[in-house]
Amino acid sequence: MAITLENVGIAVEDIDAAIAFFTDLGLTVVGRDTVSGEWADTAVGLDGNHAKIAMLQTPDGHGRIELFEYIHPEAIATSPTLPHEIGMHRVAFSVDDIDAALEVAAGHGCHPLRGVATYNDVYKLTYLRGPSGILVMLAQDLTKG
Repeated sequence: MAITLENVGIAVEDIDAAIAFFTDLGLTVVGRDTVSGEWADTAVGLDGNHAKIAMLQTPDGHGRIELFEYIHPEAIATSPTLPHEIGMHRVAFSVDDIDAALEVAAGHGCHPLRGVATYNDVYKLTYLRGPSGILVMLAQDLTKG
């Protein structure tokens, strides 16, 4: 059986703010829509499911994230996930210039949780909080360059 990763879905409070953050980092919006109806209720498992969605893609065309902002049922705010908690909690991106990426993130009020670390002179990396408290990892491969 063949399998490929289609995308990672992220529920957000404000889809426009999340789109601005991720497009400023370099992703491209490949589609936007508002979804509802019986098919959406069945697929997602929520009665009355109604959401704004956006699909974004990395420049290489291999990575996608799907953002969704619930109209109904009302979105439930939760505490931001911590790096050591079990469950899905972060999206990671390779960047060619971590300092430039952090400047973009700072323009959205997003800063590293603690700082930028260097792993074995191979990667510079950091975790930051993106829109809606999403954990975002940025990593620069120091062996390329």
